[in-house]
Amino acid sequence: MAIGERIHHFRLLRGFTQKYLGQQLGFSDSQADVRIAQYEKGARSPKEKYLNALADIFEVSPHALAVPDIDSYVGLMHTLFTLEDLYGLHIDEIDGELCLRLDKSKGTTYLSMFDMFHAWQEQAEKLKSGEITQEEYDQWRYNYPKNAK
Repeated sequence: MAIGERIHHFRLLRGFTQKYLGQQLGFSDSQADVRIAQYEKGARSPKEKYLNALADIFEVSPHALAVPDIDSYVGLMHTLFTLEDLYGLHIDEIDGELCLRLDKSKGTTYLSMFDMFHAWQEQAEKLKSGEITQEEYDQWRYNYPKNAK
């Protein structure tokens, strides 16, 4: 999810108008809503000082607004949080082990995600049982969904 989409998400979550949010950032009354609309549509990206100010206004980490960098643990966590927001992926515990699960109440999103996760689980199980090699498993993953069966 791009920065603009995250700004939009948190703005709606907090019940702010574009104008109000822009005013909180210090933009003039005539430019406040225009600037926020530009951010949300991706026409402009907020400079770091505005990104930090938005995070303060929304009472979130700047990482929650930024495009996640999964090369860091913090970035990975915020990617997972975004997946929770968008697709209903939740953390849970089963038999003392942490797991990720899909929220059935998400309807078609749940069904789509279930089908994809199920395909992944099937291939992982084939690898585990020796039915396919690591190379075949990697070939499936790196070409998904082209090789999805």
